[in-house]
Amino acid sequence: MSHLVSSMQFGDLDVSFDDRVLSPREWTMAQSEWAADLMQEAPAGTVLELFAGVGHIGLAAVASADRPLVMVDLNPVACDFARRNVDAAGMGSRVEVREGRIDEVLDAGETFPVIIADPPWVPSAGIGEFPDDPTIAIDGGEDGLALARVCCRVVDRHLAPAGSAVLQLGTTGQADQLDTYLADVLGSALRVVETRTYERGVLVRLSRQA
Repeated sequence: MSHLVSSMQFGDLDVSFDDRVLSPREWTMAQSEWAADLMQEAPAGTVLELFAGVGHIGLAAVASADRPLVMVDLNPVACDFARRNVDAAGMGSRVEVREGRIDEVLDAGETFPVIIADPPWVPSAGIGEFPDDPTIAIDGGEDGLALARVCCRVVDRHLAPAGSAVLQLGTTGQADQLDTYLADVLGSALRVVETRTYERGVLVRLSRQA
């Protein structure tokens, strides 16, 4: 079966994708811009993007920054498009795409000063409301946070000192639940320190508290 390749402008990027992956959302440029702002004050080092999809959010974030980027996604089709979009952006020399589970493809000693993540956050019972979106890209389990919790564990292990992570979620209620999970279940110093609400979703910044 052939799949029609589409493209769209995402900031200054020309991003390619098809119906087997989550199509880029224009509003998520806010996540790229927030991450780019954080890079200005963050320690030196490589930026990490988890649940990268076709790579547009991470690529836009580092486009004007002199930083390398590692992008991770489980979907081989998304990874193929991410590599295609990396090449189209002329960033092949500083961007690496890793295919696999986010909790399996990073080495134990790797740390990143800025982490970007777009985990699936739709509760399983609600994915039928989004028939055009691939299930693998949106199904967040019973409460929508199953993969966001995995994401938090990965961030806890791999966030560099004085670093920040910017995660995309669905609601402020999910942000509150995630903060409780970090404190009460993980026993982590990682916390939700800022939440920004948009019409289509929520962005949260995680950092370690003293």
